[in-house]
Amino acid sequence: MYEMTTIETIQNAMQRAERVRPKVGGFPYLAECLRQAGVRQNIWTLPACQSLFITETGNAVMTMPSLISEMTEVPEFNEEEFLRVLRADQAGEITFPEFIEGTWLAGVTSYQVDFNTREVIYYGYKEGNQVPYAETYPQVTIEE
Repeated sequence: MYEMTTIETIQNAMQRAERVRPKVGGFPYLAECLRQAGVRQNIWTLPACQSLFITETGNAVMTMPSLISEMTEVPEFNEEEFLRVLRADQAGEITFPEFIEGTWLAGVTSYQVDFNTREVIYYGYKEGNQVPYAETYPQVTIEE
C-alpha cells in the first residue's frame, strides 16, 4: 500500500482547503484541513517568506519570493497597523501575498500557528524587545 509523503499530505490538505473554504473567513478552514492531515504547527519567517510545517510524520518547508533582496532595517512592531492588515485579510479584502507584505511592513518578523489550540502568535520587535500578539481563530466543521 502506498503511503503519502509529508509533502503530498500537506499539498492535499491545502488543495482540499481550496475546495471547501469560503472566500471570506477562509483561514480556519485551511487550518482545519491541515490539522486533520496531521499538521501540528506552521511557522512563518518574514521577510524571507519561509513556511515550516511540523507534522506527525515529518517536517516540510516551502518558500515564497522574499520581500527583500538586501540587508534591510526591520520595521518596529506597530500593533494598530498590524491589526488593520489582519482584519482586512480576515474580511477577504486583500490577498495572502498582500497580507504577508502588510504584516512585515507592520513589523511582524514571524508567526506561529498551533493547529491543536487554534492559536496564532505573531512576533515583532519594539524598542529592542520582542513583542508577541496572540489571537485564536474559530473552530469549524468541514463538510464535503
